[in-house]
Amino acid sequence: MSGVPGIFSNGVIVAIIAHTLIGLSLIWDKVLLERPESQSVVNYVFWLGAMSVLGLCLIPFGFHWPGAKVFGIAFAAGVVQLVANYFYYATLKIGEASQTLAIMGGFSPLFTYLIAIPLLKEPLGRSSIAGFALLVAGGFFMFLSEALDLKRILPLTLMAAAAFGLSAVMQKVAFDMTNFVSAYVIFTLGTFAGALFFLIRKDWRDQIFRASERASTHSKEMYFLNRFMNGVGSFLIFVAISRASPAIVDAISGLRYVTIFAGVYLVGKYHPAWLHERYEGWPLIAKFIATALVVSGLFLVGLNGGEGAA
Repeated sequence: MSGVPGIFSNGVIVAIIAHTLIGLSLIWDKVLLERPESQSVVNYVFWLGAMSVLGLCLIPFGFHWPGAKVFGIAFAAGVVQLVANYFYYATLKIGEASQTLAIMGGFSPLFTYLIAIPLLKEPLGRSSIAGFALLVAGGFFMFLSEALDLKRILPLTLMAAAAFGLSAVMQKVAFDMTNFVSAYVIFTLGTFAGALFFLIRKDWRDQIFRASERASTHSKEMYFLNRFMNGVGSFLIFVAISRASPAIVDAISGLRYVTIFAGVYLVGKYHPAWLHERYEGWPLIAKFIATALVVSGLFLVGLNGGEGAA
């Protein structure tokens, strides 16, 4: 047990674990979004945000009032995070899981890095620039793997990537100004408040409650089990950002898409009715190249030392 604190004090290792868990979760999200009873993105994101209120359970473990400025930054970061998730799941619904989400692996770290330049002293921390570049290149290589309906997918992708980047940098600023528990609790309050916004419009309320009523007991159980796994991964992302550069943590999301690539391949092979993705010819070769770029980038980030040492 003595090695556990050392592992979880390393932002890069925590990010690797987190993105792997989220990647596995997103595969099942895509399966659920293919089903008629759970196709509403509004319903999906509402419950994602509503469940974030469980973050209040950390209040006894070190929460203190950080001041109005830090509260505003952390709360806004939580709201922006939910907005990013809305665009994220909208992209997931309309495209192939391994491809449309992989585009985020290229754009999101770049947005995070650019937003971090004026706001953080070390936008990449002490991590390898070459490693960061390879991780981002892996995401863009997934982007080039097949023809895309760019008119539908690209706007959603750019909005999700920009929102995720802004949220990640705001999280880092808040973590630098107060302790982890205080910032995290306020983030979850912001995300929960964002979820309540979906109850304002009548058609959104109808989607949320109608979808919840139509879903089978099994679908509900699988959804909330999957949300738990995603929640653990998301919590670890917060831990990683508190200990490493948000741009590097975001760039490691390439590992999430490698996980999706492998997982979707296996699901498509053994349960082809669940997902419809193409794995042959150039798309397969390109995704293998993208995977190699991500692994190489992780290797260089690990070799660089400091917060990236592994």
